[in-house]
Amino acid sequence: MEIKKYRELAGISKAELARIMEVDQAAVTRWDRGEALPRAAKIPKLADLFGCTIDQLYGREPPAVSN
Repeated sequence: MEIKKYRELAGISKAELARIMEVDQAAVTRWDRGEALPRAAKIPKLADLFGCTIDQLYGREPPAVSN
């Protein structure tokens, strides 16, 4: 996941993200390092906070539209 990238682009500290997401700062550190993923229910909130799509948060490009 691209949590660290989007967190830093948004100028949000680990402590602030932990408070917003109602987790401890160690959880955010694990997310940043790719050692753990947030619970599925938290992912839409993260995407909204960072102003990105869930696919972007996962580092995915949308599929090409075919005719």
